[in-house]
Amino acid sequence: MKLLKLSLRNRIFISMILLVLGASILIAGVTVYQYKHESESYHRERLERKEQAIRENIKFVLESTTHVVNTANMAVILKERGKIHEISQVHDMRIHVYDLSGKLLIKSNETFFRDTTVAQIPLNILRELESSSNKRYLKKSEVNGQKFQSSYTYLNDNQFKPLAILYLPYLQDDELLQKDLNNFLMKLGEVYLFMLVLAILLSYFLSKYITKSLKLVSAKIIETRLDKRNQKIDIDNASEEIYTLVAAYNSMIDELEESAVKLATGEREQAWREMAKQVAHEIKNPLTPMRLSVQSFQRNFDPNDPNIHLKVEEYSNTLIHQIDTMSAIASAFSNFAKMPAQQNEILNVPKIVKLALDIFNENYIVFTSEKDEILAKFDRTQLIRVVTNLVKNATQALQDVENPKILVRVEEMDQMVSITVSDNGIGITEENKEKVFEPKFTTKTSGMGLGLAMVKNLVETYGGSITFTSKKNKGTIFTVKFPRN
Repeated sequence: MKLLKLSLRNRIFISMILLVLGASILIAGVTVYQYKHESESYHRERLERKEQAIRENIKFVLESTTHVVNTANMAVILKERGKIHEISQVHDMRIHVYDLSGKLLIKSNETFFRDTTVAQIPLNILRELESSSNKRYLKKSEVNGQKFQSSYTYLNDNQFKPLAILYLPYLQDDELLQKDLNNFLMKLGEVYLFMLVLAILLSYFLSKYITKSLKLVSAKIIETRLDKRNQKIDIDNASEEIYTLVAAYNSMIDELEESAVKLATGEREQAWREMAKQVAHEIKNPLTPMRLSVQSFQRNFDPNDPNIHLKVEEYSNTLIHQIDTMSAIASAFSNFAKMPAQQNEILNVPKIVKLALDIFNENYIVFTSEKDEILAKFDRTQLIRVVTNLVKNATQALQDVENPKILVRVEEMDQMVSITVSDNGIGITEENKEKVFEPKFTTKTSGMGLGLAMVKNLVETYGGSITFTSKKNKGTIFTVKFPRN
């Protein structure tokens, strides 16, 4: 299972190494088998040649003897003038002659072979010899680690009548062949060791070359985002399969951009429709009491009433209050809809943040900064809006909290500036965390819920981000980060 999880490059590398190793092992195995097979054939054929030559010599002796050629005289004929010993020395073979019943008649002097013969041929061998088509039986045996091939065959007279049984024990001396085999295997090992090193180098560069295009495609796929413009892949000298994959990716990028445009357009239209509904709803709220106030004033207006001036003043205050409410709604909507223009103004962030906090009178707001001067590019007005919105939300979360506290901190983090606003307020519930930055979302009885959405819009315009962590009844921490340059 682990092999299946390897990268394509590692699979190619390992496969080529295993291929070379497998080929070397296979060839070595086939070589050993072939040598053993040739060794067996060589010894078998050599035994047959010696057997045939000895039979011819014995036939010549039988033809030149003055004795009657029969089974009973076989020992006498072969002993005469040491013929059997002479034949044995010429062919370097030990010779045994048995009668047709398997009883030993004569044998040559013992040479370097170990005498393993018996005075009687086993009955099963006699049966095998008699039943064989070529009247020959070959027996293989091993004694003290030495392999023997023993042949049994008939000795015939001139009329091809069997006279006796010739037994030749043959020692398989494989020392020379084994030496040749070892030399060949050593040379083969040297060759395949070189080939293994060559295969490792070749597989490394080949796998790197093959997977180079795939890595490029993989990197592009990983970088693909719906919220940004994605670059197409341009590859030269790639295989047909890679070209097909690249073409499919480029086609997908075109479709993705088209879908993103449609999605963004649809979301934008939906957002503005929702915003228009919210604005209309918020404007209708003060219009209703204004209408009722006007109608009530029309019905109850009496110029002779001694309290008419007081009533007119109350009526005017009611209308002014509702008009102010509508004006605040219109301002909030205008501020949210207006995209801030990026300014190249270099600001001392701690100084601007402290300035934004001066409008708050709460004594539980604490400001800290690790440095007196942290410079960054940001619009002065927009940065004040970001800080005031976050702090205002924090103060509203502390209305029913004992010992309230808000900590505003400015830090420098590599090439980023971090502003954190933390409070020990009521916190944000789990179901509301995903809605915090949505326009028109609010948990307060007043307001349009555009503050945090506007802050997010401002910060992201300057290449920054805003995040938060919150625990119920323990507090919330908002963190704003944006680049220094």
